[in-house]
Amino acid sequence: MPVTGVGYTWRGAFDDAEVEALHAEGFGHPPAAAGGWWARVNRHSLGWVCARDGGTLAGFVNVAWDGATHAFVLDTVVASSARRRGVGTGLVAAAVEGARAGGCEWLHVDFEDHLREFYLSSCGFTGTGAGLVRLR
Repeated sequence: MPVTGVGYTWRGAFDDAEVEALHAEGFGHPPAAAGGWWARVNRHSLGWVCARDGGTLAGFVNVAWDGATHAFVLDTVVASSARRRGVGTGLVAAAVEGARAGGCEWLHVDFEDHLREFYLSSCGFTGTGAGLVRLR
């Protein structure tokens, strides 16, 4: 269950610097000088969800799609100060609703093994077989 006091907004406003900083913290890389997040999600995504704790961006998830019935959860990230409070579950729940409202029939996610419990038990995804090719 999502934490009280955190607001979730489908296609919410954000600036590139705050999403880049959150992404860098969550995925362990230095922030890029020119993130380009706003342009990228507006060009390629069905939507995204911003989780805000007060005015601070506490979480973000991108929902890319094929333009028809399949959507894809990408880059779910929660600020370290907001972890273990249900923010990630709230992000994914809002992404599910946004994809459903957008007319999608399927919402896909891939994840590393340590996130299996989160996506399958906490967020309601079903395990499937999938493949991956590393390109770089």
